[in-house]
Amino acid sequence: MYHTIIIVGNLGHNPEMRFTPTGQQVTKFSIAASESYTNKEGEKVKKTIWFRITTWGKQAEVCNEYLKKGSRVLVEGRLTADESGNPKAYAKKDGTPAASFDVTASTVRFLSPIQQGETEQEQAAPADDDTPF
Repeated sequence: MYHTIIIVGNLGHNPEMRFTPTGQQVTKFSIAASESYTNKEGEKVKKTIWFRITTWGKQAEVCNEYLKKGSRVLVEGRLTADESGNPKAYAKKDGTPAASFDVTASTVRFLSPIQQGETEQEQAAPADDDTPF
C-alpha cells in the first residue's frame, strides 16, 4: 500500500530538533491548515486542522534552522496513525476533545521568504491559536 498527503499551512510553534540514540536528527513541528467559507446563513466559518510533522536527517537540520513560528510551508509525506489506525486524540485547553494528524515528511518546501534576524513576533502566526501541542 502507498499513500501520500500534501498539506499547506503555517507553523504553530518553532521547530524542535532532537537526536535519536544513534545520532540521527529528528525535527518536529506543527502546522495549521485553515479554510474559510460562508455558510447558508451568511456567516463566515473558519476551520483549522492541525498536523504534527516529523522530519529526519538533513531535512530535519534545515527545517530546524530556517523555519519559525508562522512560516508557511508545503509538506508532502505519509500519515502516521495511532495503534488503532485513527488520528491522535487530545483535549484542548478548554477541555473539549479534538484530534490531530501525524505526518512523516518526505518533502518540506518553504513558502515564506527566509529572513535573517527576524524575531518571532514579527512573523505572521497561524489564525487559530489553539495549538494542540
